[in-house]
Amino acid sequence: LSLQSRPGCRKENLPPFDFILVTTKNIPDVSPTVADIISPAVTPGKTVIVLSQNGINIEKPIIPRFPTNPLISSVSFVGATTRSHCDILHDDPDDQKIGPFSSPGVPAQVAEDAAKRYIYIYNPHGKLDLIYDADVRRCRWRKLLYNGSYNPVSTILRMDTPRMRMSAHIIDDLIRPIMKEILAAARADGVTDLQDELVEIVIRGDPVDTAFKPSMCQDIEKGNLFEVENIVGEPLRKGEAKGVSMPTLRTVYDILKGLQLQVKESKGLGSRSLLMVTRINK
Repeated sequence: LSLQSRPGCRKENLPPFDFILVTTKNIPDVSPTVADIISPAVTPGKTVIVLSQNGINIEKPIIPRFPTNPLISSVSFVGATTRSHCDILHDDPDDQKIGPFSSPGVPAQVAEDAAKRYIYIYNPHGKLDLIYDADVRRCRWRKLLYNGSYNPVSTILRMDTPRMRMSAHIIDDLIRPIMKEILAAARADGVTDLQDELVEIVIRGDPVDTAFKPSMCQDIEKGNLFEVENIVGEPLRKGEAKGVSMPTLRTVYDILKGLQLQVKESKGLGSRSLLMVTRINK
C-alpha cells in the first residue's frame, strides 16, 4: 500500500473502518513506517489494528500514535516461495494465533473482545486453523526461535534450510547457539515455559525435500529491504538489556545491518555519510 493509494477516512469521506489488517513487511529503519501508512485510515477509539507481522515489540511505535485503538497480534505460520513472476509455491498451509496486545489506553476486555470478534469475522465457519492465544508475548518469542536464527543465517549465506541442515558447522556453530540465546532472552523477559527441547524441534521443523529459503533471504535476493530490526535487533536488545550474553546473535545482527545498508544505498536511501557509524557505549 503506497502513501498515495492508502485510504483516508476524512479526506475521502469514507465510513470509519472497523479493522485494519497490516501484513506489510515491518522495516522501521526506513520511512514510511507502519504507523505512517495506516494513520489516514484509523479512527481514534474505533478502528482495531491487527498486526500480522513478525518479531517482537512491533506494537511499541503503534501505541503512542493510536493510544485509544485496540491492537491485535496475529502470528502467522505459513510457507510460500516466489519461484518466478506470478509463480508462488504455497507448500505449507497458513495457521494463525490471534491475541490482544496490551495498550495502556485500551481496557483489557475491550482488546480481548476485539480479538475474538476478528477471529469470528475471519473464520466464521471454523474451517481455518485460526485460534485465540492470549499469551502474545510467549507466542512471538516462540516463533523467534526460527525467525531469529534460520532467517538471518540463510540471508547471510544465501542458502535454503535443507542445505543448511547438511552442515554441522552451520547448525552447531550458528543456528543452535542463536536459538539458545533467544531462548535465554525470552526467559529473561518472563517467558519461562519454553522448554530446552524446543530448540531441537525447531531445528528439524522444515522438511528436507524442498529448497525452502526463509522470507528474509528471499527478500535480499530480490534486492528488497528486509526485516532485521524486529526479528533480530529487538530480541538482541531485549536480551542484552537483561544481562543475557548473546554473542552469536550480536555478530549476525551487525552483518545484517551492513547488508541492509547495501540495499538502502542501491535504492538511493542512504548516503556515504552513513558509512561512518559510531556506537556510543553507556
